[in-house]
Amino acid sequence: MKPTTTSLLACTLLLATSTFSSAFAQDAAIRKNLTERIPQLGKIDEVSKTPVPGLYEIRINGTDILYTDAQGDYLIQGNLIDTKQRRNLTEERVDKLTAIQFDTLPVKDSFPIVRGNGKRKMAVFEDPNCGYCKRFEANLQKVDNVTVYLYLYPVLGPDSVEKSKAIWCAKDKAKSFQDWMVNSVEPSGAKCDTSAVDRNLQLGKKYKVTGTPTLVFADGSRVPGAIGADQVEQRLAQASGK
Repeated sequence: MKPTTTSLLACTLLLATSTFSSAFAQDAAIRKNLTERIPQLGKIDEVSKTPVPGLYEIRINGTDILYTDAQGDYLIQGNLIDTKQRRNLTEERVDKLTAIQFDTLPVKDSFPIVRGNGKRKMAVFEDPNCGYCKRFEANLQKVDNVTVYLYLYPVLGPDSVEKSKAIWCAKDKAKSFQDWMVNSVEPSGAKCDTSAVDRNLQLGKKYKVTGTPTLVFADGSRVPGAIGADQVEQRLAQASGK
């Protein structure tokens, strides 16, 4: 006797319901056991399967990734590497979670540094007293046809705040910033409304910008650290799909 369409549909729905119930129970067990055993772990944002059988991804604090087994008996901190494809799956996941929608950045709280035709775009969070930022700016001089939206991000102390305010209040913000970062010419500017600097600190906190420089490209990808001009070129090309 051949199964009817109705019976096949019923079996499919039963299987889907069973799978969903099993996944829900697994999720609940992992959350319960880890929360009870390691309360300092805090709230678990998400539990999801990984490509590795029996290994689950735990996401906490928005973008922090850990791994566990099906019962939450073991906790693993580190990178999950796909050796066949030579991919760092943990890094890719974190990059996706920390991506920033470029068009939502508050341009009014930055100032543009334009080179060449300025067609390619990127944003950078920098502290004026950051040595890595100065090295990055020196390398960035080699990158042409780009508009850099510079967000002053003074996280290294009171002097960084004062320098950021002086740069923001300068008649030519871009020149003042470049003069200081590349040529060590002290910034000086008249008094003005510097609330943009305060908003940048809040913006960085929102997006978990924990170090400078932090680069954000047009496709939303971000890179922490002073990468070289060749790497900037590569990222700009990727962001524009070329």
